[in-house]
This record gives sequence, C-alpha cells and structure tokens, in this order.
Amino acid sequence: MIVLDTHAWIWLMEGDPKMEKEPILRKLYRHIPHRGLFISEISGWEVGMLVAKKRIQISGTLNRWLQDAYNAPGIQPYRLTPEVIVESVNLPDSFHGDPADRMIVATARVLNAELVTKDKEIIKYGKKGNLKVISL
Repeated sequence: MIVLDTHAWIWLMEGDPKMEKEPILRKLYRHIPHRGLFISEISGWEVGMLVAKKRIQISGTLNRWLQDAYNAPGIQPYRLTPEVIVESVNLPDSFHGDPADRMIVATARVLNAELVTKDKEIIKYGKKGNLKVISL
C-alpha cells in the first residue's frame, strides 16, 4: 500500500513531470489495479486551502477537481478514523506540529504503507525508522 502526500496527489492528478521518475511511476502503477493508492481525507482540505490562498492552480473548479481526484483510478481516500486521530497525536519521536502532516503520516502508519513525499521533515522522520518513505 502507498499513501500519497498532498503534493504528490496533486502532481499525479495534474500530470506533473515530478511524478514521472520511472521507479516511482512503476511502483504507483502496480498499486492502481488493487486500489492501493491512498490519500488522507485531510489532503482534500489541504488542496482547497492551497487553491483558496492562490498557492496552486488546478484544472477546473475545486469541486470538480476534488470529485475527479477522489474517484481517479486506484485512488482511495482514507477516513480520519479514531485510530488515525489517536496515532496523529501520539507519533513516536519528535515530529512538527502541522496537523495535516501529522494526519497524513498517521494514515501511512496505521495502514503500514509507504508515504510518497518530497517533504524534508517527513523524509527525515522516516529515516529515524518511524515511517516508510518514498522520496520525490
């Protein structure tokens, strides 16, 4: 299983060249038929905030983009379950306080999944053995 960090999900949906690294694409495509690509529900909120603050541009309206992105082949939104919420406030070692990052990391840990990210703090956290990370 793989969890996509918010930016990885956006890049995948928008066809960004950053996601075209061959080993990463092969790994992602292997998971699509099994609906093994997960996103945390908080990522939808993050996309909305980024659009509202004009920090990113997406294809079409936010509502349409989210509908398409949530229903894209292989993508499976993962709920903010009590287990994810509890994990997010009890992450081992020190991890920064960004609530969205904490929820995304907790989702990957609960699913025992690899997290695709470019976030340096998350990558560093993974190198401590707290999380399986695929670095972009």
